[in-house]
Amino acid sequence: MKLVFASNNKNKIQEIRHQLPDDIELLSLEDIGCHEDIPETADTIEGNAILKADYVTQNYGYDCFADDTGLEVDALNGAPGVYSARYAGEQKSAEDNMDKLLAALDGNTNRDARFKTVIALNRNGKQHLFTGIVNGVITTEKTGKEGFGYDPVFKPEGLDFTFAQISITEKARLSHRGRAVSQLVDFLKS
Repeated sequence: MKLVFASNNKNKIQEIRHQLPDDIELLSLEDIGCHEDIPETADTIEGNAILKADYVTQNYGYDCFADDTGLEVDALNGAPGVYSARYAGEQKSAEDNMDKLLAALDGNTNRDARFKTVIALNRNGKQHLFTGIVNGVITTEKTGKEGFGYDPVFKPEGLDFTFAQISITEKARLSHRGRAVSQLVDFLKS
């Protein structure tokens, strides 16, 4: 089975490819010749996932899935949320985003947060949504060199390390995206 993942984020593609069964060939936007920046103008994580999946299906005719992920921090009333990638500006710099987040939480004892991923799958003319959530806390400093995005400042609940301190395989097993992809895989197998 061929399935398009509406992303050119090589980190996400690699992370998801690790979880898919061998009989699913994962294609990126680049693989199908989609080089435009798909608008993410929804005001929810679910909405952005749907926008991206619908864009590929409507403009390229492929069965496809798209994800959107947000980091929701309690002390910041759920921010950065849907704006996680652009939290510190349109340059989408992970370092700038983490620096802004750590500054915003400086001195705050409530560091509770959650990562939320929603996957929208368009397959055989129908749409299906899958959601993965991981609760945790924002650390006071960046730790670890693995992963991407906010991984160096997010410590999952019940664990003593950040997502940036574990392998891609371990992260796929524990993460918000991993949980949503597991639901996607179970659905595709059924």
